[in-house]
Amino acid sequence: MKKETKLIISLISFSGLVVFIISLLMLHYGDDLDRMYNVIGIRVVALFLSFASFLSSMLFSLLILIHNKTVVRINDDTNKRAEMFRELQFASSNYSIIDFIDRMLIYKESERYVDKFIKQKNSSFHMFEQGVDINDVYTNSDNYQFLSLKIPFKVVDGKTVSSVTFDKLRFEREGVNYEFFPNDPTNEARAFILYNERTKRNNVIINLVMKKDTTFYITNEINKFTKIKMYINITSLLGVKIEGNSELYFTNPEQIEGDNTNTYAINSSNFLITDGPRITLKS
Repeated sequence: MKKETKLIISLISFSGLVVFIISLLMLHYGDDLDRMYNVIGIRVVALFLSFASFLSSMLFSLLILIHNKTVVRINDDTNKRAEMFRELQFASSNYSIIDFIDRMLIYKESERYVDKFIKQKNSSFHMFEQGVDINDVYTNSDNYQFLSLKIPFKVVDGKTVSSVTFDKLRFEREGVNYEFFPNDPTNEARAFILYNERTKRNNVIINLVMKKDTTFYITNEINKFTKIKMYINITSLLGVKIEGNSELYFTNPEQIEGDNTNTYAINSSNFLITDGPRITLKS
């Protein structure tokens, strides 16, 4: 836009200077023109004035065009800023923040869901221990162990939760980290949200896949951990998403349940927002 303005100003200045010089020359040589062309000289002057008037009108129109372009850009920018403000205001009022409470359970995943996972090859609800090849899981499922992680939660701020997804899970035991990731690093592992009618609480359930010889979880034993850190994404019912990570502080189980379930009493948890809130559903 600045280049166009400079070009128009240059054209106006140059054209005005040319017209002014020619006008002075016609004024200076008016008698000679009258003797040489007589009545034709008047026509030449009229033609020149018509052309000068047309040129000035054209340049003025160009200036109006540039001004209109500037106004349109300003209006577009204003509308975009207003839309961004409306979205920000909507997102800041309709997010969800959760807090994990009560007891965390680690237990064997249902055989029915494992068979469904292998047959359909749909890994959207599973996370895999670092180093596990999903294609090998499909072909040699007997070499792998399938567990479910169940954690009750409550909404501490914002609206009702629509979905919870995981980017990474990290279990720490005596300085050793066991990390779980979605099959596709660019996607997120989806968690089941299950409402318990008896306890009146929502639960997040995510499935874990690991080799049977792993030291992460040994069946028929009490598996103690130092800390658990979850990188999660929470989307409210109105489509506002928040990304963050949550650390669980818990009491390790002192005994194993009859169905080989390890139960961890959650003493406290904290949730740190790393990105958002932002709207994920747009018309």
